[in-house]
Amino acid sequence: MTAIHETAYPRFKSDLTQHELAEIYTPAPSELVFVRRNARSEAARLVLLTLLKTVQRLGYFVKMADVPSSILTHLADSLGGRATTQQALLQVEQSGARQRLLDIVRRRLKLQPVTGRLDALASTVSLKAAETMHEFADIINVTIEELIRQRFELLGFSTLLRTARWARGQVNDRYFDSLCAPLPEDVVRDFDALLMVADGQHSSAWQDLKQEPKKPTNNEVRAYLQRIHWLKWWALRLPAIDHIPVAKYRQYALEARALDAADLKALQATKRYALMVVLFHAQLRKSLDDAVDIFIRRLRGLHSNAEEQLKQYYVDHQKRVDKLVSQLRAMVEAYREGETDRERVVKIGAAMRAEPDQLLAECDQHMAYAGNNYLPFLLGPYQTLRPLLLNCLTLLNVASTTRDQSLVHAIAFVLEHRQSHKAWLPVADSGLSFRWLPDKWRRLVTGEGTKKAPTLVNRKYFELCVLTEAMQELQSGDLFVENSEQYSDFRTQLIDWDVYQDQVAEYGSMLDLATEPGKFVANLKRSLSETASRIDQGFPENEHVELDGAELFIRKHAKEAKPAALDHVDKQLAARLPDKNILDILVEAEGWLDLHKLFGPLSGLQAKIDDPRKRFVTTLFCYGCNLGPTQTARSVKGLSRKQIAWLNLHHTTEERLEKANVQVINAYNKFLLPKYWGSGKRASADGTKWNLYEQNLLSEYHIRYGGYGGIGYYHVSDMYIALFSHFIPCGVYEAIYILDGLIKNDSDVQPDTLHGDTQAQSAPVFGLAYLLGIKLMPRIRNLKHLVFFRPDRASRYEHINDLFTENIDWRLIETHLPDMLRIALSIRNGKITPSTILKRLGTASRKNKLYFAFRELGRVVRTSFLLEYIGDVELRKVIQSSTNKSEEFNQFIKWLFFGGEGIIAENVRHEQRKIVKYNQLVANLVILHNVESMTRTLKAFQGEGLSITEEVLAGLAPYRTEHINRFGDYTLNLGRKVPPMDYKLRII
Repeated sequence: MTAIHETAYPRFKSDLTQHELAEIYTPAPSELVFVRRNARSEAARLVLLTLLKTVQRLGYFVKMADVPSSILTHLADSLGGRATTQQALLQVEQSGARQRLLDIVRRRLKLQPVTGRLDALASTVSLKAAETMHEFADIINVTIEELIRQRFELLGFSTLLRTARWARGQVNDRYFDSLCAPLPEDVVRDFDALLMVADGQHSSAWQDLKQEPKKPTNNEVRAYLQRIHWLKWWALRLPAIDHIPVAKYRQYALEARALDAADLKALQATKRYALMVVLFHAQLRKSLDDAVDIFIRRLRGLHSNAEEQLKQYYVDHQKRVDKLVSQLRAMVEAYREGETDRERVVKIGAAMRAEPDQLLAECDQHMAYAGNNYLPFLLGPYQTLRPLLLNCLTLLNVASTTRDQSLVHAIAFVLEHRQSHKAWLPVADSGLSFRWLPDKWRRLVTGEGTKKAPTLVNRKYFELCVLTEAMQELQSGDLFVENSEQYSDFRTQLIDWDVYQDQVAEYGSMLDLATEPGKFVANLKRSLSETASRIDQGFPENEHVELDGAELFIRKHAKEAKPAALDHVDKQLAARLPDKNILDILVEAEGWLDLHKLFGPLSGLQAKIDDPRKRFVTTLFCYGCNLGPTQTARSVKGLSRKQIAWLNLHHTTEERLEKANVQVINAYNKFLLPKYWGSGKRASADGTKWNLYEQNLLSEYHIRYGGYGGIGYYHVSDMYIALFSHFIPCGVYEAIYILDGLIKNDSDVQPDTLHGDTQAQSAPVFGLAYLLGIKLMPRIRNLKHLVFFRPDRASRYEHINDLFTENIDWRLIETHLPDMLRIALSIRNGKITPSTILKRLGTASRKNKLYFAFRELGRVVRTSFLLEYIGDVELRKVIQSSTNKSEEFNQFIKWLFFGGEGIIAENVRHEQRKIVKYNQLVANLVILHNVESMTRTLKAFQGEGLSITEEVLAGLAPYRTEHINRFGDYTLNLGRKVPPMDYKLRII
């Protein structure tokens, strides 16, 4: 059952400070006048004042016996009268005077009492909230917000919970009926058959439906494409799910994946068949995404191999190039030596030393690859991949996001002629437009170098060209796939223009950002000019930077000396921190926060499990440390493998793990020690490779990290705690996800400045970050290769003028500012994520002007940052320090992920993402526990006379492992007394 502390339902704090008492419960002079005017006795005045101040804070009236004594004492002192006994207060409350006082307070605050109208309003609001929310706490919070907005007294918590449960049941029943009622009898029979285990089979077809593809070999991909055919056949027989809100759709899909055939059979028929409908659609969407991924990866691999072959060709044929150059030189010399044309022809003929036809053939062959033209090398390996690539395209209903349908028509033409064996296909009467045909492909495709409309096309090169352009436009968002999730039309996820007009002014005011295009550009231009002038004026005194023409060199800054006492204090900490095994730390930290209460049944309707804390801690240990259910059951006595796996499958989601992390971060933020390490206003993002078995679609070889795997991408606060985590494929550009962590971060630690590694230098990322109010400040490498942009053509600088090589197109930014702000507002409203749009903006697009606009805006912001970067050595130190914390965190989580040789064994992708979040939660709990232990130990040092300074505290870190035992048998002792956390313990 949802507890009151999991919601925003107002209640008294258990430990009010004097500052909080003074700030919240001190009455204004007008309120004191009001109280004295409406109550005569001292007791009645105190009751009236208490009702007034508490209902202002809570939104509902409380009994005097429930008011903390500290509040009563503070209010009595504010009245300045004689002390009032508790008995006198109760007498006033139990008399008829209480109702009169309640009415007086309601009139003053214009507060509407609890009536039947309020019950109806709460039901209406809860129903609306339940359409897009699943957790009772979320529905209750929305209802509370609306009741407060309309100036109603709050209903009791039990009433709100009962209303939320009723509303969610009503909404779910309505959606289940809408999916189940249209099902024909033959589909229902087929559904029932899916839940049966056929003779000779080990599992039902329902379980097979939930399986993930393995390593994408040709045979596996071929089987997977057949599976998509099967899913599409099923989807055609099932009702559409477009009317189901995204949040509900995801919840139903999670429930369906968690249920095996026996669980489904136990459900009511309407819910059973509705969940089956949802999962079929979900699996189809995911499979179509997989098909696009396979298509892009295979085609991208084809191009990469061709580029490598071209490099090898140059190496292997260097002697022939030398020979051709030698012959050309001999021919030029023969030409110069000849006195007449006849003599020159004779000498040139002798200098060729070969037949002219042979020499021309060698020249043509070399010229075919001139200008790094690797395209001819695609042809050989393409023959093997051709069926797979064309099959992928056949399965995808590809459409264009613009009016330009030329590539869509070209794809249809290729698929129509896929069985043809002709070398050249006639296109004169096909109606195809070739405006999209890139120049580098034109001669290979048409056999001509001119841009006139061709009559014939080379079939193989035309197919390769169409496939390549389709890959690029799927990545840029110019093409989308119907019924896909990752490659859908992102425009449908944006807010409409009416909502934009209603919100844009408030958004601009919140970020102190001009939203009128002309003013926005003028402010931006002035800011860039002022920054450039300031850096130019200070450049002669900048001893860390040297400019040699356009070459910029930055000298490393000297490391700051450590405080003399730091090493001694650090060694004392290592010796005095109490030894713990990893499971004890998780038990104690979880006991402080009661995180297990966040992990109820996915449906909210199943029976509770026995000993939920024990089950949760063991499951967290199992998956967060990568032991796996079998090994965990051996190490932790009293639980079976099935019990451990059950909680993960039926109670745990990525969203719940994120909420648990938020609670840990909020608790950590209350300690004073982390404030010496950072302000909480900065965070850094960095990735580290996690090993996966190669039999996995997500597993990919990563050149930079080496080996097969995926990337754990983490946002780490400058106070060392991890704010967010992602798990992404190796081949994905990490900067795409750099903004997601801050946008999705719901904790009390809210950074506005983000540091990243070199990959965060993308101009579109800078542009989007600026419109989201995020200061992007990555660590810069290869600075001399980056382009600086002038504010305008006339700008000239005395010292740094050679840095600037290009100009900003301000008109482009001004023209498309509303479109860019619409995307920022859509992200703010939760309609779309930054990574979704950056995937589209990460690939240059000839059609999408928005890409160029974001790139141009990003160039302005990045140039301003680069100027600050070279002009401020302290900024470079801060960036270096923040990114170092991310690297230290990566090592810390790897140390905690000690089971299974550090390889994620799960083949299901959403389970892989959960494991990364489990691991983040384990790491954050250990960090929290370390800070609590460090605080107590440092306080003890101080009592023993050891000098502890701010500089010493700033040099410490919570990534301590010397006192933690990871191995051996574990005893799960939940009954051991653990002292509570003391947030207020001061060291200095």
